[in-house]
Amino acid sequence: MRRTLAERVAGLSRAPVLRRSPIAKALSLCSVLSMLMFASVPLQAASAEANNFSVTSAKASHSLLLDVASLGKRLVAVGDRGHILLSDDNATSWTQAKVPTKQMLTAVFFIDERNGWAVGHDSQILATTDGGATWTKQFEDLEREAPLLDIWFKDRNNGYAVGAYGALLETTDGGANWEDVSDRLDNEDTYHLNAIGEVKDSGLFIVGEQGAMFRSPDWGKTWETVESPYEGSLFGVIGTGEPGTLLVYGLRGHLFRSTDFGSSWQAISLKTDHNGPLEFGLADGNRLADGSIVVVGHGGTVLKSTDDGRSFSVINRADRLSLAGVAAMENGNLILVGQGGVHTAAPTGADLGQQQ
Repeated sequence: MRRTLAERVAGLSRAPVLRRSPIAKALSLCSVLSMLMFASVPLQAASAEANNFSVTSAKASHSLLLDVASLGKRLVAVGDRGHILLSDDNATSWTQAKVPTKQMLTAVFFIDERNGWAVGHDSQILATTDGGATWTKQFEDLEREAPLLDIWFKDRNNGYAVGAYGALLETTDGGANWEDVSDRLDNEDTYHLNAIGEVKDSGLFIVGEQGAMFRSPDWGKTWETVESPYEGSLFGVIGTGEPGTLLVYGLRGHLFRSTDFGSSWQAISLKTDHNGPLEFGLADGNRLADGSIVVVGHGGTVLKSTDDGRSFSVINRADRLSLAGVAAMENGNLILVGQGGVHTAAPTGADLGQQQ
């Protein structure tokens, strides 16, 4: 059976489903009807407004988080129940933004320190123009009954979102309008598209379910199918600092490097502390400001490369909590998000002995 779950978060503590069951719909309807029967008109409006926003929680920084972005001094993390968290003090403390959704958010992307977008379930796309302090809903498609899993922008106007069942959406006006351009891909089996990324001086690259790969040398207008080195699902793609060079990674510790925009591939050997092969799935990665590359995954896996992805150190954190996102803080330490919420780590990924 094909996975109907955002595979990037497979194995984490909460397993969000893509399709709503008839029972869930019925229970939701009953709840609404009960509220309407016993509430006054002002309370109806207040409740309706509250139901459109994520619930404020003192434990939000310990809940499931799926992605994090670094905006210089500010960190922005997104995750379960529509939670978006902000920190301006190297993850010592976090504040929760008011967000117009309760749906799980799967990825966040900023083009600069003020303008950013987040995507999630119900094919939702949210936008901010003030560094994540406030958010508006730009797009939603309940009929898809599927999440968007990643988003990328070239500038403030031109961007793409990818997701389950082959979804590819495009905007040319900063998200005021989104167009479904999924038919640009030769993806008859509608494989889930898990990640999209930029490759220096080359174009865009998409990876997904069952090794699906697509590249676009004209930044999204046309797409070519790429022969994959791996038949298992791939969850992420990172363009390195060298032209035409990228990394892709996914199930069971598989990581590949290409120096020719995906025309050929080299498998990167990853060994654990016990010198055995890494077999944990790799969920997300980031190229940091200093040029190093960090990839994280299940079992507390943290990989780091300082040679443009040619080789990696491997750490499996003692807590073994699955990780879904990584960014660097101003002090050089790492911010890790995933199961258990926010974790701070040394530049290598080793535990600092604290969790915020």
